[in-house]
Amino acid sequence: MIWIKQIRQVLVESEQMRREADDIGPSAELEYWKSRMSSFNSLLDEIKSSRVKKIISILQAARSKTLKQWKELDGNITIAANEAKDNVKYLYTLDKFFGPLAKASPVTMMEHVPSLMNTVCMIYCTSPYYNTSECMTSLLLKITNQMINTCKAYLCEG
Repeated sequence: MIWIKQIRQVLVESEQMRREADDIGPSAELEYWKSRMSSFNSLLDEIKSSRVKKIISILQAARSKTLKQWKELDGNITIAANEAKDNVKYLYTLDKFFGPLAKASPVTMMEHVPSLMNTVCMIYCTSPYYNTSECMTSLLLKITNQMINTCKAYLCEG
């Protein structure tokens, strides 16, 4: 029961709104999902350990009512891990644009925008998890923030 409570807490926390700085760039989105993937993969590894499997066997033999809750949580953890893994895979396709967005002049940066937007469109059209308006809005906001930060830095140099 303690495990169930702790896992539920992890799932609840993972679904809460993130607080981020107003000027954060898109690389932070990739880092967030990489961290989330690592956390959920670690949790899955623990759930699949022989120690936990032995306890599950004991619960099955005892026909424990706790088993239903456990199976539901196990499924939710698997879904969350798959979502994080998938989002990391898709966001990595944007990684090649993060450097030019952060370090280029405004003119050079604009040369990358059509390819960047095509990649964002591909993510929206093909990702089973990241194609929500919330995710896309957050990503586009971070891309815009990075472009603004790059332009500010360019103006301050000159």
